[in-house]
Amino acid sequence: MATAAALALHTQFRPPRSPRRLRQHLALPSGLLIRSPVRASAASASASAPAQREAAAAGVPWGCEIESLESAVSLERWLTDSGLPEQRLGIQRVDVGERGLVALKNIRKGEKLLFVPPSLVITADSEWGCPEVGNVLKRNSVPDWPLIATYLISEASLESSSRWSSYIAALPRQPYSLLYWTRPELDAYLVASPIRERAIQRITDVVGTYNDLRDRIFSKHSDLFPEEVYNLETFRWSFGILFSRLVRLPSMDGRVALVPWADMLNHSPEVETFLDYDKSSGGIVFTTDRSYQPGEQVFISYGKKSSGELLLSYGFVPKEGTNPNDSVELLVSLNKSDKCYKEKLQALKRNGLSEFESFPLRVTGWPVELMAYAFLVVSPPEMSQRFEEMAVAASNKSPSKPGLNYPELEEQALQFILDCCESNIAKYTKFLEGSSGSLQLSTNSKQANRTLLLKQLARDLCISERRILYRTQYILRRRLRDMRGGELKALSLFNGLRKLFK
Repeated sequence: MATAAALALHTQFRPPRSPRRLRQHLALPSGLLIRSPVRASAASASASAPAQREAAAAGVPWGCEIESLESAVSLERWLTDSGLPEQRLGIQRVDVGERGLVALKNIRKGEKLLFVPPSLVITADSEWGCPEVGNVLKRNSVPDWPLIATYLISEASLESSSRWSSYIAALPRQPYSLLYWTRPELDAYLVASPIRERAIQRITDVVGTYNDLRDRIFSKHSDLFPEEVYNLETFRWSFGILFSRLVRLPSMDGRVALVPWADMLNHSPEVETFLDYDKSSGGIVFTTDRSYQPGEQVFISYGKKSSGELLLSYGFVPKEGTNPNDSVELLVSLNKSDKCYKEKLQALKRNGLSEFESFPLRVTGWPVELMAYAFLVVSPPEMSQRFEEMAVAASNKSPSKPGLNYPELEEQALQFILDCCESNIAKYTKFLEGSSGSLQLSTNSKQANRTLLLKQLARDLCISERRILYRTQYILRRRLRDMRGGELKALSLFNGLRKLFK
């Protein structure tokens, strides 16, 4: 679980080359790397498939199964005893999200709910059960994200002696996150989706962050950071928790926090409310933007995210057609056989772009930056003086949207985008009509169920993303047909006039 204002980019810990127009969407969070990124090699970031499957199956020695109600009820009891006010919401097993919060009474639109006091919230300033561990990290200026990830592991290792033991016991033992997909699974099931590259990069960056902590801090204080506790698997778990549950609280100067109880709320694309600190009540709240009846699940928004981004961090894909914020990245590139290839590439590089770029397509259309890039791709040598302004428009660097008026290139540019769409559609269709991945089903029932789940998630994502490509294809074909139809009419009229004046 996470909220609308949750996560932001950090210049030293970027996701895989996500499209420039999707910067507002979930990427890797602020301050994840301690110094310049440590890029894990492909071998270290994705160990052998059997080893990864074994690690994924083993999990960590704390937490619970994702659907466990018993641990959630124990959490509510502890929170109440620790100062959580009486709630109008209760934890139940739900259709959307395994566990969720449902209304216990009639709830009106505009009501504030939860009121979780700051004393029950985990931040970078929380008191450590083992102060020596926290002091070492703070002396080394570890940023908030890896600090809180390490804090979770430290508190979990203390078991019942940790103040947060009831909360940790209610956290999923294996968060639904692409961090837990093995490289062969990503390659087999997400082969058609651009989200595969982002998942690979995220895994690589988390591995690099762990390696950096291990080399700079853990290895020098092995008495405080034993490897059986602080290892890659426990960090995969803690970062999985952060990606899916950490929130950024705007009214607390953008501080990131884990908010027990509130993180049981599930996402709905039909609501826009999110968590924040309420100064008047002194608690973490959200304000409902619709009414709820008793027994009805209450939702918040995890942000305006595409289905791919929701799968990347939270491990679910909304039903086809239900996500109004859905998008798919369209990869485009210059043609190396173009006589002006070098000049166009230089113009792109001067504006922070490259030969290969991704732009988001939505059901409602495509961004003006994609059109600018397409104009540059198809522009002839005699338009070389316009290359720079096209590259500026494609980069979105201009403070005001430049007027893209190249009527002589419009048909070619639209055809270029259509060709790219149809190439991508072919990839999705090949995957969806094939065996949906070449990995064999395990004889282990738990692993077999997991494989079936991953396949279904991948199919749902690919169907949603292909739907957007189909819609774009339809719009482009109609526009091109109308343009070419108009040209034919004009040519017929011209020929008719010529005959008239003969």
